[in-house]
Amino acid sequence: MKSVVIAGASGFIGTYFRREFAAGGWQVRTVGRTGDAVWGDTAAITELLEGADLLVNLAGKSVSCRYTPANKAEIIRSRRETTAELGRAVAGCTRPPGDWFNASTGTIYRDARDRPQDECDGELGSGFSVEVARGWEETLAAANTPGTRRIPLRITIAMGPGGGAMRPFNTLVRLGLGGRMGGGEQKYSWVHIEDLFRAVIFLHSHPEITGPVNIAAPGVVKNATLMAAVRRANHVPFGLPAPAWLLRIGAVLICTETELVLKSRWVSASKLQDAGFEWKHPELAGALADIAGGSRG
Repeated sequence: MKSVVIAGASGFIGTYFRREFAAGGWQVRTVGRTGDAVWGDTAAITELLEGADLLVNLAGKSVSCRYTPANKAEIIRSRRETTAELGRAVAGCTRPPGDWFNASTGTIYRDARDRPQDECDGELGSGFSVEVARGWEETLAAANTPGTRRIPLRITIAMGPGGGAMRPFNTLVRLGLGGRMGGGEQKYSWVHIEDLFRAVIFLHSHPEITGPVNIAAPGVVKNATLMAAVRRANHVPFGLPAPAWLLRIGAVLICTETELVLKSRWVSASKLQDAGFEWKHPELAGALADIAGGSRG
């Protein structure tokens, strides 16, 4: 039986991963504020990791919040400190995990409206979210774990039944702000949570893949197309276009930041596609229909 240790397993992605790994016959153990080992007890985490096949780290405060100084500090701390502790724990193993996949974000790339950003020639951006991603990946790279393949997963906006990034979009649509956002031309890269999990399994079975890996469905859409699809999924016939100033008010109401909808995220998963990964949910309309069939988020 294969074994996986999931750090940060209580969130939307972690909960899904726990269930799917278990359904696939894996032994699943967790690290978190509660679980089989807790943060701060590095010796217990080392023992948990001993002989594991795979470590998946998803730990970190949600970025779907207002970027107050306190929240920004916690977003950075919760990623860097947990990744660093996992590095110390893996380094202490006699039989370390073969693979360590550490969450990162497709938001690490610049606001791209001219061409997609892939792992080979994508250009990193600037700003707080990019700073978070850079620090996260730098902490992973600094870990002294020569026997373990380390891959930053540059995950785009994940969506699925019961939660994920669709919640704020659904809320804005239901508030009547379901038209294009800003100019509406900004790109929206996304991934269905089922394909996110499948990509992790795929990477684990392809040891030749190294370095950062983008996880983004091929069906990238413009914001205007996204909002039309979200309106259809919510059975809302129309929505007011939202200029940037109005979005700032709406973001305050739902306790998030406008970057979620105004930054152009055009991410290409070239490594996965070149290795032969097949998407189950390659296009947005089908993904949203699947999500709507699973639950209303």
